[in-house]
Amino acid sequence: MIVLEDVSKSYSTGAPAIKNISLKIDEGEFVFIVGNSGSGKSTLIKLLLKELEPTSGKIYVNGRFLNNIKKRKVAEHRRGIGVVFQDFRLLKDRNVYDNIAFAQRVVETPKKVIKKRVPAMLSLVGLSEKYRSFPKELSGGEQQRVALARALVNNPPILLADEPTGNLDPKNSWEIMKLLEEINKRGTTVLVVTHNREIVDAMNKRVITMHKGVILSDEKKGEYIYEG
Repeated sequence: MIVLEDVSKSYSTGAPAIKNISLKIDEGEFVFIVGNSGSGKSTLIKLLLKELEPTSGKIYVNGRFLNNIKKRKVAEHRRGIGVVFQDFRLLKDRNVYDNIAFAQRVVETPKKVIKKRVPAMLSLVGLSEKYRSFPKELSGGEQQRVALARALVNNPPILLADEPTGNLDPKNSWEIMKLLEEINKRGTTVLVVTHNREIVDAMNKRVITMHKGVILSDEKKGEYIYEG
């Protein structure tokens, strides 16, 4: 599903962002990626999305060798990874239905498919009655649910959530995490980048801890390690 073999990435200054990382994430796993600022988490995400090129090493995602992927295939690759961000990134001038449908219209999904798929996603995230609402009319938790629905509407095998609870209160944070767990149970591989130690420790999932560009630990049922 996701394989990194001795991957390093250095920027123009020569400073390494990640150093000789080897990692395998299997289909259907739920994985937390944690670490302080500057640990390399953001660089790892950008490498998986093909926003950055590795300085050395090999990267495979969804059975595709990313190092030599042609530019015209990058968009296709990214459609295999649903992404949810801390700041939601919803289209403010479109209602909930159209925010979710937009992701399907971009890939020219037939209208009859959109009419079935969008309500199904709204039902999954518990927002069926909010389909006409605009982002400004929703709470932070509801906006994050819309963002999740949009990320999942094209049925990607991988969901990457980058600090999905960063702008939410504790109640909404737990609701989003329960939803991510349900999505994972349905077969989607879920990667969550987070600083939320309480959630990581409570959920008893695989935890990959990064520190200064390397993997400090990788525990199948781990906890958030404090690096100081």
